[in-house]
Amino acid sequence: MPKPVYLYGAGGHAKVILDMLEEEGRTIDRCYSDNPESKTFLGYPVHAWGNGIPVGGEWIVSIGDNQNRRKIVKRVVGPFTKVAHRSAYVSKRASYGDGTVIMSGVSVHSGSVLGAHCIINTHASVDHDCRLGDFVHIAPHATLCGHVEVGEGTLIGAGAVIIPEIKIGRWAVIGAGSVIRNDVPDGAMVAGNPGRIFLMKEIQ
Repeated sequence: MPKPVYLYGAGGHAKVILDMLEEEGRTIDRCYSDNPESKTFLGYPVHAWGNGIPVGGEWIVSIGDNQNRRKIVKRVVGPFTKVAHRSAYVSKRASYGDGTVIMSGVSVHSGSVLGAHCIINTHASVDHDCRLGDFVHIAPHATLCGHVEVGEGTLIGAGAVIIPEIKIGRWAVIGAGSVIRNDVPDGAMVAGNPGRIFLMKEIQ
């Protein structure tokens, strides 16, 4: 029998994950939030963190921001579950880690390896032999061509295109609609076509 699922997060991202879990017939036990605005969220109870931590189930950290998601994962410890929307295509020769969520219309192709606690958002495409680190977010309609590497915590913005064999560093940000034709270093913020670095941020 599947274990109950606990969500940490009760916002827009959590709404999408709840829908996917319900469609799979999973049992959603409760949600947690640092600052609950309500005692319920889409009909499920919401608890403040520290108010009775449950055992026996599995967690998904349903927070879109990569940095915050990493902080909460360290707090929760786990165990974690993962979920893919029934309309997503995930090759039997691809894999994805615990805590990762794959939204509707996504394609993940043969040989790709996705880390833990990633978000592959609506209609994004991850082609063959890509490598994604933990806590990566691929935003809606973004396209990763074959043999792309994306480092931990990086955000690929909506509609961005990464051409084949590009390496993108850790905790970088690729702006929406960008076309990335060259490797991107750690902490870089990149935008445009072709993508150009406009800011470097310190990695924490």
